[in-house]
Amino acid sequence: MLRTVIATTAVLGLAAGCAPDPSAPVKIRALVLSSNGQYIPEEVELKTVSDIVGLSGSVADLHGGARIVLDPNDPDLSGATTPEAFINALLKDEGRDVTASYITQGDVLWPADFHTWNMVTTYYNLERAFDYFREVTNIPVADFKKPPRTYYFPEFRTPATDKDPLRDNALYFSAMDAFFILPFDELQRAPLAINAGVTTHEYAHRVFNQKAYGGNPFPQALGTWSDGGGPSPGANILKSMDEGLADLHAYGATCRSKNGCDTRFLSTSFEGQYATIADERDLARSDRCIDENLRDSLLSANLNQFENYYRVGTILASALYQAGEATGQRDILLRSIITAYNDESTTTPGILQLTRQYLSDQTKFTLAVAVTPIITHITDLRLKEAVCNEVMDHLQIPRDLLVGTTNPNLCPPSAAGGTTCPRLSED
Repeated sequence: MLRTVIATTAVLGLAAGCAPDPSAPVKIRALVLSSNGQYIPEEVELKTVSDIVGLSGSVADLHGGARIVLDPNDPDLSGATTPEAFINALLKDEGRDVTASYITQGDVLWPADFHTWNMVTTYYNLERAFDYFREVTNIPVADFKKPPRTYYFPEFRTPATDKDPLRDNALYFSAMDAFFILPFDELQRAPLAINAGVTTHEYAHRVFNQKAYGGNPFPQALGTWSDGGGPSPGANILKSMDEGLADLHAYGATCRSKNGCDTRFLSTSFEGQYATIADERDLARSDRCIDENLRDSLLSANLNQFENYYRVGTILASALYQAGEATGQRDILLRSIITAYNDESTTTPGILQLTRQYLSDQTKFTLAVAVTPIITHITDLRLKEAVCNEVMDHLQIPRDLLVGTTNPNLCPPSAAGGTTCPRLSED
């Protein structure tokens, strides 16, 4: 019954609300993870909201009722020659501003219905993700550009892969520079937008797009390297990095919560038959190793068929996690990763610059090359040594391949790798 009511409400529009219009910060109740693993109403502040009914502000702009269709057979889509035309072809119904409903108790607003609880929590979590990247990783406010539109409960269809609208997901869609908060069906314990770690993961994709992809709605390296259907090792590595580093930043953001750091932030949303997702992406596991089958598929599959980018990304993220925790320099590592995305220096080029350098030959964008910017942007010798040891071990990168543009000995002499993972043959 709950699913039917929610689906109907999403189509007909949200309940009309009263019209409070307090200036930020706004005291409001949102759903926040408690120490016992349950999401409970808690008083928080929305610091950036300018329209509390429409839930828009300098961090996000919620929009409901949209219908979005990604169909390669759509002539309007295939004929689009600009990002604006592509967006117009995708949007079959652009929807409307959301309308949140509240009850006032003292100077605190309480959401008056399910959708308002969900939307307020979504905005609050996006605000927390914004604060993490601004305060921990030192991204200037100007770099975030305009607030992305957040499509709340849109009808999102991909006819080539699924006849039904997508559900049970939250995602960043670079083609529209937008977040999608999709209706939920099976993930009812903690829908993904309520999970602050998931929200930060998606926000991390936006940051990666803005910096490592140069803000391109259609990342050039991914498109060039995967075009034609042949092997796309560079694209596979780049996509894997995007996913793994998004998990690492999501973990870093949990360390700012009252409950402390949580490498299993996915577990509150994924349970039952989906519980293995949280297990497989738990960064605290130190036994993750790339094996020959995974390495071979990484190098031989096309991006459109490669199914293991989460596995490769988790190995990378776990290796970096181990280094940051062992040295007690988590935040320094997280900042170094962000600076590694985009750096025009010829001595310490960023990921964006290296993908451009090897655009005509993706085989040169190897795992060793991909992690080099992270290492070059770490200035602390002990942390640099730890990162070198972990990536040499878990990603099976021989030391002599970790070479900077001006420094043939990128890793310090004390870095000798680890012994957790069995050595792979060098093909």
